[in-house]
Amino acid sequence: MSGHSKWSTIKRQKGANDAKRGALFTKLSREIITAARQGGGDLEANYRLRMAVDKAKAASMPADNIKRAIERATGAGSDAEQFEEITYEGLGPSNVAVIVAAMTDNRNRTASDVRSVFNKSGGSLSPVAWQFEQKGVIAVPLNGRDPDEVTLAAIDAGAADVGAPDGGVLEITTEPSDLEAVRTALAAAGYEAQSAELSMEPTTTVEIADEKQARAVLQFLERLEDLDDVQNVYANFDIPGELMERLEAQVV
Repeated sequence: MSGHSKWSTIKRQKGANDAKRGALFTKLSREIITAARQGGGDLEANYRLRMAVDKAKAASMPADNIKRAIERATGAGSDAEQFEEITYEGLGPSNVAVIVAAMTDNRNRTASDVRSVFNKSGGSLSPVAWQFEQKGVIAVPLNGRDPDEVTLAAIDAGAADVGAPDGGVLEITTEPSDLEAVRTALAAAGYEAQSAELSMEPTTTVEIADEKQARAVLQFLERLEDLDDVQNVYANFDIPGELMERLEAQVV
């Protein structure tokens, strides 16, 4: 498994075990609010909202919090909120290309915070989106089952690619339009997803084999992810598996 894929796994684990539950729930609430504001509060009719709610439930977000977030977005509550989605692009340490997806009620604050992290890490904001493509990514826990069986089920369901198992989880890639159909087909076959979301996946990668450089890249990405307004961070680095394993304890 490449360092990039391993980092995705670590991020999922961190999200599930994050001690800063308040900060995590705030980010999840913003996803729910934005999805409900754009497509309405019906989970059956609003696929993006259903994904956001599923993600919140996977992080053990209380049902009352989820309900309040939907009400705040649809005006059913007393404090409807508006968040703007903004994407930033740039180069970080070792010329790693990065896309930062944010949701904010203050564009100037968010831009300043993101720019500050880039500048302090020796990076800069610049166009890099051409180095990425949008994909659906589904993480399926194996729970002791044969990974080949899950892989075949994913391929039959229309998956574009299936990665090697890591930590008992299989990562399945789909075309964006096929994400829900593949997730539903896997669930019908008895393979419930741990997560299912749209992601920006790199088409080219930057190899980083030096431990000091690898640590700098990971710390830079962590600082971006810790910003209150940042929802997701995508990067095109590739750290060798052995080196990533050594650094894992410093990231989780």
